[in-house]
Amino acid sequence: MNFRKIYRFGCIFVIAFVLFSSCAAQISGRLDQTGAGSFSLNVGLKPRISGLIKSFQVFAGEQNALVLDEQPISASLAKAPGITSASFRNTSPASIEGTVDISKINDFLTSGNATGFISFEQGAGGGLCTITINRDIGPQLLSMISPEISDYLEALMAPIVTGEELTKSEYLVEVASIYGQGISDEIANSSILASIDFPGAIQSVKNGKFSGRKAEFDIPLLDLLVLEKPLVYEVMWR
Repeated sequence: MNFRKIYRFGCIFVIAFVLFSSCAAQISGRLDQTGAGSFSLNVGLKPRISGLIKSFQVFAGEQNALVLDEQPISASLAKAPGITSASFRNTSPASIEGTVDISKINDFLTSGNATGFISFEQGAGGGLCTITINRDIGPQLLSMISPEISDYLEALMAPIVTGEELTKSEYLVEVASIYGQGISDEIANSSILASIDFPGAIQSVKNGKFSGRKAEFDIPLLDLLVLEKPLVYEVMWR
């Protein structure tokens, strides 16, 4: 396995949908009636997973490299479908913050005639946004971002890459057996906090909560890595 590639592109996936690493992540943003939007992201790796990535760096001969490097992350996202611009900066060797502007949310991380994982509809009486991630869509998302990401997640034995049908508890046991209980615990206790403003007053939210035009989601990292069940998030507004 090429650990140089694992390091370089492994850090990119953390921001690309902030779905696939043990981290503390916050996403906030807004969507307008056309499906365009602007988002700010703040991501910091937890100590043990940061140490694991650092060990990959040392193995690859990159002892002085940042654990998370804003430059390749910005470059990768700026080229992704549906994104007009992406800019990040390091706030520490293992944390970054920045912004991503999306031209049309329906096109986000899609390619050609592929069906996206986000559906956004706006009509005269309101709108509906649905996000669906399952074992079929998950690998497609990874390939849209960068094929090398799969190498990193394969090292973490994530079912989203391996296709192995594991329960969440079974996956955590596997991680603990290879990388130790500390890494397993960090994955189990990591989540992504997302706060998004929608074009109108929200009427209902599936798997989240809302107030006014703002919907909030607390997404466990473990659910995303294992995809034991499809993840579905839905917002309806008027």
